[in-house]
Amino acid sequence: MAESAAVEFRIDRRSGVATYLQIVQQTKQALRLGVLEPGDRLPTAREVVEATAINPNTVLKAYRELEREGLVEARRGLGTFVRRTLGGAAEASASDSPLRTELADWARRARSAGLEKDDVSALFTAVLESTYRPDGTHKPDSTYKGDQER
Repeated sequence: MAESAAVEFRIDRRSGVATYLQIVQQTKQALRLGVLEPGDRLPTAREVVEATAINPNTVLKAYRELEREGLVEARRGLGTFVRRTLGGAAEASASDSPLRTELADWARRARSAGLEKDDVSALFTAVLESTYRPDGTHKPDSTYKGDQER
């Protein structure tokens, strides 16, 4: 039997996001970052329930959603396995990646400037939204004041 991949779900009951969607989002993030690869087995519903104290049906609902999207497949009696990855962020997330290094430096500067984690998240989300518009076009100019000073 295959080993479970090194993914642990963290459920934030105060986030306002449905628990099953948190599992879906965290799985997708792990796929994007290369934490999960094709052939990896997701934790069983029982393992997730033991680690998070959520209803097993919630885990199964998340896994069904991932299966519907073609990201995982359930194998009767064996578990749920990754079928494919997402995006190209795995290389960019490597610890020696220039993009990761720049982002980590930026995050340290933001923290030194007194920004809380939620402030940094809001700022990063705002920059993403202004850079990658809903119509699929890319807006190259930065709206972050610190970048304009360079």
